[in-house]
Amino acid sequence: MTDSEGVAFLRADVDRFCGEIADLAPAVRLRRLADLRAMLEEVTGAALMVAMADARGEGWGLRKIGTSAGISHEQVRRLLTEGLPAGEQPVR
Repeated sequence: MTDSEGVAFLRADVDRFCGEIADLAPAVRLRRLADLRAMLEEVTGAALMVAMADARGEGWGLRKIGTSAGISHEQVRRLLTEGLPAGEQPVR
């Protein structure tokens, strides 16, 4: 499965989920969508951190990582610094 196929598969699954909850009361639907969004942000955020750390480990610069991730190089610096285990040096 290519990356775009994987994203298309996930998008279809999320669309199916949204269709299944379309007839629920607005309060229930909003809660389930908020739960879905939080879960997606948690999972994708963790994967993004690992990918950025891997790229940095391969010698990528902060600007290249930021461009690839769709965020600023300063955001990359902040995220990588915040995600450091105790005792490691911050990204320069």
